[in-house]
Amino acid sequence: MKKLIKKYVFSCLGILFFLLFLFAKEDNPLKVEASVSPKRLSRGQEGKITLKISVEEGITIIPQPSFMIEFSPSEEVIFPKNFFTASDLEVETLEEDGEEYLNLKKPIEIPFSINLKAERGNHVLKGKIKYFANCKEEGWCLKSSTKFSASFYTRRTVVRKKK
Repeated sequence: MKKLIKKYVFSCLGILFFLLFLFAKEDNPLKVEASVSPKRLSRGQEGKITLKISVEEGITIIPQPSFMIEFSPSEEVIFPKNFFTASDLEVETLEEDGEEYLNLKKPIEIPFSINLKAERGNHVLKGKIKYFANCKEEGWCLKSSTKFSASFYTRRTVVRKKK
C-alpha cells in the first residue's frame, strides 16, 4: 500500500511540474518588430534595418547601464559599427519623477551596406537588444535581452558608388 501511495504522489508531482513547465512563459517586457528596406538589395547597395520597439504598459527602459543593439556576424552585411547604443542612435531620453527612460515610440533605423562578395539569394539579418527594464510601480529592475531578425534578398548585380 505504501508503494502505491508513493507512486501516486510522485506521479502527481511529476504531472504538476510538467504542467508548470508547459505553461510557464518567459515574460519579455520588450517586443521588437524588425524589417529591412529595400527588401531586394544589390551588392554594394545601401539599405537600412528598421526596429519598431514596444514596451509593456508601466515599464520603462532605462538608458544607463547601456541600452545596446548588437548584430550577429554576417558575410553579406557591413555595418559601420559592431554594436549601437541609445546615444549612438540618438534615441530621446525623457524624465519623469526624477527618473530617466528612453522614448522608444519612434522606430530606430540603422544603415548598412551589402558586401560586394555577398552570395545571391535570401538572407536573414539577426541581432539582439540588451537593456534594463524598470517597473517603478512594482519596484523591480530587470537586465534582459530580446532577439530579432529580418529577411532580405541579395541580387547578383553590383552597385558601384559614383565618384
